Amino acid sequence: MDGERTYMKFEKVVIKNFRNFDNVELDLSNKNIFFGLNDVGKTNFLYALRYVFDKDIRKQNLLDSDFHNKQLDKPIEIVVTIDISDVADSDCQKLRAQLKGALLSEHNKVCIKLFAEYSKTEMLALPILSWGGDVNHLYEMKQRGYLYEIDYVFNVIYIDSYVDLYSLFKKNVSQLVRNEKDEDKDILAKIQNTVDDLNGHIASLSGIKEFEDKLTPEYQKFHDEGISVSIKSEIAVKGLYSNIIPYIKQDNDDNLYPTAGEGRKKLLAYSIYDILSDENAEKKINLFLIEEPENHLHKSMQIALSQILFTDSKYTYLFVTTHSPFVLYEMDNVNLVRIYSERKINSISTFYKVPDAYEKNRKMLNRCLSEAIFANKVLLVEGPSEYMLFSKVLSVVHPFYEVDGIYILPVDGVGFETYFSILDELEIFNVVKTDNDLRAVTGKGTYSVLGFSRCNNYIGEKRLPTKQIQENSVSAKRSLYNSNINTLDKIRSDFHIFLSKVDLENDLDEFLHDRLSALLDNDNPVKYLQDAKHYHMVELIEKLSDTDCRTIYNHYNFACLKEVAE
Repeated sequence: MDGERTYMKFEKVVIKNFRNFDNVELDLSNKNIFFGLNDVGKTNFLYALRYVFDKDIRKQNLLDSDFHNKQLDKPIEIVVTIDISDVADSDCQKLRAQLKGALLSEHNKVCIKLFAEYSKTEMLALPILSWGGDVNHLYEMKQRGYLYEIDYVFNVIYIDSYVDLYSLFKKNVSQLVRNEKDEDKDILAKIQNTVDDLNGHIASLSGIKEFEDKLTPEYQKFHDEGISVSIKSEIAVKGLYSNIIPYIKQDNDDNLYPTAGEGRKKLLAYSIYDILSDENAEKKINLFLIEEPENHLHKSMQIALSQILFTDSKYTYLFVTTHSPFVLYEMDNVNLVRIYSERKINSISTFYKVPDAYEKNRKMLNRCLSEAIFANKVLLVEGPSEYMLFSKVLSVVHPFYEVDGIYILPVDGVGFETYFSILDELEIFNVVKTDNDLRAVTGKGTYSVLGFSRCNNYIGEKRLPTKQIQENSVSAKRSLYNSNINTLDKIRSDFHIFLSKVDLENDLDEFLHDRLSALLDNDNPVKYLQDAKHYHMVELIEKLSDTDCRTIYNHYNFACLKEVAE
């Protein structure tokens, strides 16, 4: 968002005693992604918002099953807070105009509350809506029929995971297709004449005439009053578009093809929803609530949809549930909402913006991060060599580690903080494995202890010494590590940060030198592995036995594997 304008902004939601949620308070933004395992409440989160904003779902009222653990003696409460401080923004203006006396001039936020008490006699709960600028002094909304005042401001576009293209099209075709031009009057007259001709032709069929000739005398047997029975066709244009459906036409091909594929139907449905949202954009504020958009879509189409959802200005206010990392490839300026269960349903959120340094490589960053946030435990490593080796070891020791939600994420360098800061905010357990790097200090002949400094930065404390050392060698790095091993072990246990004694290859060589030499047929396996890192690591991995993998897994140098797997 640019610095001069704040725009209308969804700020917070509080949900009490509704379905999975006993009492949760969650920060929101204008683009929100809800993710988590099945049956933890992602859809119910959308429904909480729908009961506040969507007249179609609200008019169904609430049942006993909508109350958390069927606690019918406690009310359901859902409160959404929206920042409307930008008085120049058209959406803020729409909301302020409808609120009128419920909002004082000094109020910069609006609180919208749904309150529902269960009636044992009616066996349901009627939702009561109120709003205002102060959550402690709200005004009950006026109603006309089942419409509340809020329904004249917000237009909810709810797209479920199995959207029915044809019912959507038929439900909205009169809004989508309009005949308001002068030439349409002539065409409609021709249609009526054609229908009249059709009815005449049907009535003149021999079968119709024969049936009339049989029916009249039979009727006259009961009541002969000098009449005859005539059979007439009454086809009428009651619904001009009742029988039109969308077909697909290929370029350079005049034939029409049915929209049979589920993926194609879904994309067509999104196209129709886009048009419908444009119809309402001037008068109302469009809220898009989308459930699992990835269903029936190939990976490439999910990525294309990601680009539309997160870059098209049409989707200003967006709430999405998803299981797919591909849907998140283009995410930016979004609120990540993780819903998870630890005895009771919990939720946590964090705002995510692509860092400026990654703007050109957004896909790379988002691709890794979007897969990691679906995991329960994440091992962050520097590059592909660590990723390949650790994947091999875990596949032997813990064959179903990925099924159990363990994910290895290579950060392509030492930019761990971008990843673990988001994972920490989402309370996703993560472990960092990084090298004990040194760097020459220009003009001094000494070396700065980059690995130690990195650890200090990550934990936010200066626990490790940062004094420069005189030598850059494997033995110097090991000596530096061993002289601070107690502190480093404490950092392991307290912060899950595992510094290598030296680096991946040398830490392997320390306890597997002879075995590596034999497998690689080379007296200097470290140099061999480092000379062509990717190619030679693949060679090594193919030759490692299950025993080798267990030896690596159980060694101190690679305790990060146990940390994430056990």
